[in-house]
Amino acid sequence: MSHGLNIKPATPGGLDFLALGALVHRLDPGIIPFRKATECQIHVSGGEFNCAANLSDAFEMQTGVATAMVNYPIGELIAERVRAMGVKPFYKRFEHNGVNGPNMAAVYSDRGHGVRAPVVFYNRCNEAAAQLKPGDFDWKSIFGGGVRWFHSGGIFAALSPTTSELIIEGMKAAKAAGAVTSFDLNYREKLWKISGGADRAVEILGRIVDNVDVLVGNEEDLQKGLGIPGPEVAATSKLDSSAFIGMMDNVVKKHPHIRIVATTLREVHSTSRHSWSAVAWVNGKVHHAPTTDLDVHDRVGGGDGFASGFFYGLLNGESIDNAVRLGWAHGALLTTFPGDTTMASLDQVKAFAKGGSARIQR
Repeated sequence: MSHGLNIKPATPGGLDFLALGALVHRLDPGIIPFRKATECQIHVSGGEFNCAANLSDAFEMQTGVATAMVNYPIGELIAERVRAMGVKPFYKRFEHNGVNGPNMAAVYSDRGHGVRAPVVFYNRCNEAAAQLKPGDFDWKSIFGGGVRWFHSGGIFAALSPTTSELIIEGMKAAKAAGAVTSFDLNYREKLWKISGGADRAVEILGRIVDNVDVLVGNEEDLQKGLGIPGPEVAATSKLDSSAFIGMMDNVVKKHPHIRIVATTLREVHSTSRHSWSAVAWVNGKVHHAPTTDLDVHDRVGGGDGFASGFFYGLLNGESIDNAVRLGWAHGALLTTFPGDTTMASLDQVKAFAKGGSARIQR
């Protein structure tokens, strides 16, 4: 295999993909800014969970999520959506005291429109997922059932001193069980600022990435999350991958076991109009997706949409080029739906990946 990953075949009753991360509910007043909102939609989300949900619902794979669950109505609402997406839960349960928690985190984000960008802020006060720690999950029995791919991300790593240690514990267990490991750097300045700042982020993420085969992240994620110096060449546009590619030597110097680094490329013309592409660096070779124009309905989750389609391609034995195109196609489709998780079908994704759009510029 040209990607150098040793992907196990599927086993009956086993999982293709297991995510470790926090579940959140996102309150979305649509194009109305929060300060003028009178009603909201509720989306269930989480950077790591989104990949498991997409892989189950659109890509028809067997997936699971290891996470915290609070026994109160918001927890029940979230658990119902996890079931609806067909994701097998491994919950560490917490009791809510009826007053101040522990809570399932809330994300508030309007959709923006035109020249007005979306605004995102959190309430992660007394979040149950931040209390997760090594020892909370029986990895031996979880991986004993057969797991082909294990995934986590930088949002969960930033939540507390114990969540990052739990990711490392999970990664080591995944490696021991022969699963491929992936990590989405998802560098969020606001989250790291309150948990030790940029220096701690580099130290923690470096220790996690020592256990990772497949990395998802753009230039900024790599610079801020891994402390890797910026590229020699400045990108001419957000769609120019040369700056991203220019950093790979330094990435591999610091983390020589990494096989694949992939990211989306997005030029935001307005909130509702983006140009969209993707690129993967695989063992020294570069694979590009086409570029297409998007009419964006809800941009949240597009990056996770790309990662899901890309992981599916690799798990399904597709060529790297096809895997990149499947990720690119699914991420593009995801921006046309409300919410953070997929509403696409596998046929739709495959048709778009093959070039089922009038707008692909080759």
